[in-house]
Amino acid sequence: MTVAINTEIKPFTAQAFRQGEFVEVTEADLKGKWSVVFFYPADFTFVCPTELGDVADHYSELQQMGVEVFSVSTDTHFTHKAWHDSSDTIGKIQYYMVGDQTGTITNNFDVMREGEGLADRATFIIDPEGIIQAVEVTAEGIGRNAADLVRKIKAAQYVAAHPGEVCPAKWQEGEATLAPSLDLVGKI
Repeated sequence: MTVAINTEIKPFTAQAFRQGEFVEVTEADLKGKWSVVFFYPADFTFVCPTELGDVADHYSELQQMGVEVFSVSTDTHFTHKAWHDSSDTIGKIQYYMVGDQTGTITNNFDVMREGEGLADRATFIIDPEGIIQAVEVTAEGIGRNAADLVRKIKAAQYVAAHPGEVCPAKWQEGEATLAPSLDLVGKI
């Protein structure tokens, strides 16, 4: 994987389905706010709708945190609309469903399955400057958890707003953070 933490997202232009409309999306739409780019292999499959529905259930909370969500697969925006219109789970999605049939975005984020034309199951948390702050990639059969995604975004936002502090394992909003220093070495 050549895309790394603290690297800037690459340029792209794509069509998306969102709230009953087809809209153009570019890398500029991911800047100026926190963003999640949520790659999944394909529409009309099995694990994917459970994940997308889970993110849809947390979308209001993410919006309140100033986060926009962009789900991406190599399907077309037309296929996204058809799936949205035919599935109760997918029908509740209000975030962007980006069509990447050319593979540009999937390749930009280096999550294209070689020889398959499908995206890996991958999540990227991107800060308002367009810099990748977190990456998660799972195997085909392992679904992701939107509640943990929300927790990771809160931690990333906290660290960005509080230079010199870090969030320890399993950190939850409101819990103690750490201020790395020589005094902490060997005491944790």
